[in-house]
Amino acid sequence: MTDQNTDLDAALERVCAAARAHLAAVKAAGGRTDDDQVWRSYVELNNASFDYDEQLLDAFGEVTPWDVDAIDAEEAERQFAMGAEGADDPYPRVVSVRQRRDFRVPSVSALLRVAESARRAGPRAEGEPVEPVESVGAAMLELMQASDGSLGALDIPELESLNGVVVVAEVAEGLDPAAFADNDGTGPFRLDADDRLVDRLDEHTFVEVEEEGEGGRGDTGRGDTGRG
Repeated sequence: MTDQNTDLDAALERVCAAARAHLAAVKAAGGRTDDDQVWRSYVELNNASFDYDEQLLDAFGEVTPWDVDAIDAEEAERQFAMGAEGADDPYPRVVSVRQRRDFRVPSVSALLRVAESARRAGPRAEGEPVEPVESVGAAMLELMQASDGSLGALDIPELESLNGVVVVAEVAEGLDPAAFADNDGTGPFRLDADDRLVDRLDEHTFVEVEEEGEGGRGDTGRGDTGRG
């Protein structure tokens, strides 16, 4: 039992030393991700904790609160090296997704009412009056702003969805909105000469009519999204 206690004390000392080394590595990294020394000291602390827990269980039938599994140090080193290599060699292009969706407005007054409700529900300074929404464009913008720019905000009965298109391209650099004038509606969507178009997806909305004899009534249906 004395030898077993000695081994257990030594295992605990390895845990303490590994914990101190891990803390020192974390402090030295200063919040830097994928730090080599932090990862190695983490693996050492994990395995020292696992070993101590196993010895404590064998010696006294007790366990620690540390629910860890042993980590293969060589495999962990290989995975870290792969991750570090990927971090230093990023994919040299940016993927750009550009979407257009058109809508028909069956009732302008109904759309304005919905937009004004969204405006009233939005944040504003205390005592600030709610200005009326006076145009269809302003109404669409208000609904988009109320949903953080999501097109899902326009999936409402007051709007009838028409055709749309989605363009996926690989571009050299990410978008810089400040590079375009506020009234430039086409520049941010234009592909440069060095950009590569991956594909264009056309979204079709159509009406199917099933005739019931001459002069019969038909049923209408929405079409599915398809490729162009």
